[in-house]
Amino acid sequence: MNKRPGHVTVTTEVGYCNFCQRTRNLRREDHQLGQLVRTIVACETCHRTLSSTIGVAAPPEPVKEEAPVVEEAAAVEEKPLPERAPAKRKPAPAAKAKPAAAAKAKSAAAAKTKAKTPAKPRSTATRHATRKK
Repeated sequence: MNKRPGHVTVTTEVGYCNFCQRTRNLRREDHQLGQLVRTIVACETCHRTLSSTIGVAAPPEPVKEEAPVVEEAAAVEEKPLPERAPAKRKPAPAAKAKPAAAAKAKSAAAAKTKAKTPAKPRSTATRHATRKK
């Protein structure tokens, strides 16, 4: 079939829908827009659009005749891969012990910052037009 502008090609395939969280039939629509193709993938169950992309239209491929299959793979000799030694871990750097006085100073500073409680968020859906300070 010719691909004139405005032409739509619809195909269905089985795939995973992120909204349904299940395997579903996915509908793929290819809209021909001149030299561009808009592809829309949607779930047929929940009717949600999963992706929508625009790309360059592929040129029509000429029909190729099948060439006789030559068994070159059998002629190529398979070489086994050499076995590798297991990776060795690097020793972890030794952690330095912190002085007890520095640890106490940090915990005291943290306690001071935690003493202030942040302001509670205010609801924006109130009947009051403005707030008096």
